[in-house]
Amino acid sequence: MEHQQAVQFTTTDQHGNTITLEQYRGKKVVLYFYPKDMTPGCTTEALGFQDLYNTFKKHNTEILAVSKDNQASHQKFCDKHGLEFPLLVDEDGTLVQAYGVWKEKSMYGKTYMGISRESFLIDEHGVMVKHWDNVKPATHPQEVLDYITNM
Repeated sequence: MEHQQAVQFTTTDQHGNTITLEQYRGKKVVLYFYPKDMTPGCTTEALGFQDLYNTFKKHNTEILAVSKDNQASHQKFCDKHGLEFPLLVDEDGTLVQAYGVWKEKSMYGKTYMGISRESFLIDEHGVMVKHWDNVKPATHPQEVLDYITNM
């Protein structure tokens, strides 16, 4: 998936604003997928990105987070934790399918389909330059920032 054009999309964020990948042309975009609003790992990861958000912006980079939660859930998550970056609504799973992060998972011996915690770095021209899978919520935001800083 690296070094190919990123899949274009149009969706809405926690405020109901229309968001397209195309509108971020000229900036780097960290597109990160997470399983569910308000869960411990997802909260840790979101807070990590929020803590570094201004530093990402100094590096001409926008953070876009995606889950299958609805707009109201995203808004509540942002309000509770002071998240300032867009949380993209993907209730129908279009984005998780397009980016290949809808995968079989297992917990307590049961298998089910869910969002794999993965991130993609898209450059200023819309090209996917890095894919992280097997993401650790506590360290991933700094890992991504370090990668961008060293590009």
